[in-house]
Amino acid sequence: MKCLLLVDIQNGFCSGGNLAVPDGEAVVVVANRLMAEGGYDLVVASQDWHPADHGSFASQHPGRHPFEMGTLHGKPQMLWPDHCVQGTADADFHPALDISRVDYVQRKGEHRNVDSYSAFRDNDHAALTGLSVYLAGRGVDQLDVCGLATDYCVRDSVLDAILLIPGISVRLVIDACRGIDPEGVTAAIAGMSAAGATIITSAGVIAEAKDGVSTLEHLFPK
Repeated sequence: MKCLLLVDIQNGFCSGGNLAVPDGEAVVVVANRLMAEGGYDLVVASQDWHPADHGSFASQHPGRHPFEMGTLHGKPQMLWPDHCVQGTADADFHPALDISRVDYVQRKGEHRNVDSYSAFRDNDHAALTGLSVYLAGRGVDQLDVCGLATDYCVRDSVLDAILLIPGISVRLVIDACRGIDPEGVTAAIAGMSAAGATIITSAGVIAEAKDGVSTLEHLFPK
């Protein structure tokens, strides 16, 4: 079964949001095209869903400022602006994202004392969100991942999918992602590739769906 995972395409990470990723909203049109033309059997979206007093927020650490390194539950933690607070517009999916095509939403970051970049587990790796069990139970053997941000939540979601779902093939749809730091994005893509993820484009996915052959066959015809 072929699944598309949309990572955190929310107002908070797009222009005007509390933690906007540069050009973040540009992924929306690509994600919609993938959902409509990518030939997916299942579409899943993750949603950052923080309590108002989440420990990753700089506001919860007196005297500290966003984008400083701090600690959370005894471990190093980037301190973020308040973002994607449960029930706020900042946490909503981008209004142009075609949510009608999403089959399942996985919320994350709900526990005050630990951050959750990955859609699959908390950053301390102590608790699973349940998404790996859901996908395995649905028989997903190919997972395409895109969204925000490449160097944080997308990266960790890709790496955890490879680790937590036996036998799965994971691909990063690179033009449907945007990142925060250019150097971090480059390192993240290299790390995902080294871990076994295939780097593809949305055009390759759509061509594959139309032709009924794999992206690798497009790249290396017999």
